[in-house]
Amino acid sequence: MKVLIIGDIMGEPGRRAIARVMPRLVSQRQIDIVIGNGENIAGGFGITPDLAEELFEMGLAVITTGNHAWDKKEILDYFPREPRLLRPANYPAGVPGHGCYVIETSSGEHLAVLHLMGRAYMPTLDCPFQVARKELVGLKNRAAAVVVDMHAEATSEKMAMGHYLDGEVTAVVGTHTHVQTADEQILPKGTAYLTDIGMTGPLHSVIGVKKELAIEKFLTGMPRRFEVAGGPTVFCAALLELDARLGKALSIERIRIID
Repeated sequence: MKVLIIGDIMGEPGRRAIARVMPRLVSQRQIDIVIGNGENIAGGFGITPDLAEELFEMGLAVITTGNHAWDKKEILDYFPREPRLLRPANYPAGVPGHGCYVIETSSGEHLAVLHLMGRAYMPTLDCPFQVARKELVGLKNRAAAVVVDMHAEATSEKMAMGHYLDGEVTAVVGTHTHVQTADEQILPKGTAYLTDIGMTGPLHSVIGVKKELAIEKFLTGMPRRFEVAGGPTVFCAALLELDARLGKALSIERIRIID
């Protein structure tokens, strides 16, 4: 099974990059499942039901989010109705939505997606390490292969999660920082790992924001409303090849396409 995981999709430029790059990539690399992080799809902050539906129609099987999951109020009622749209599993009990989902392919293979969020320099949530262990008890009965989206600020926290789950999940990949890292590897016990997939969105920007606005804020220290940049786009993703029956990662590859 080949699984493509797309990094943080930033606004309209990110959607445009997916529309132009993903179909060709799926065809050329014979990809079975596409997953993407959509917490920045609505103008850089949050996601709406219409935009989630647009991504599903484009071919995404699951959408993960993160700390911007709730930025658009209209999404609150949508989360419980759409199990393919995930919020981090370590939000407290009673929060709308789901933190994991099991995909079944047309050939009958299964892949579980578990979404977690870190706590270093992020909103305070339940412990992602303990929640991961708890969630895996149920998921392992439904799918041997499990991919974890660890949405976190600190590299160390993502790496710690990778080693903590090494040998117990198929892959741990990071999102949130919008900067693709170059440390893709198979960990000692067989789990594929990448600290951050990177951003799919405007290339000439400051993590997706118009560079002039970001520079102005750094120069003045004053509040500034950020806007998504335009221009050429970059498509960042991780391509996993795995044995769905055994739940084993065979390879992990970084993908970065400027379009």
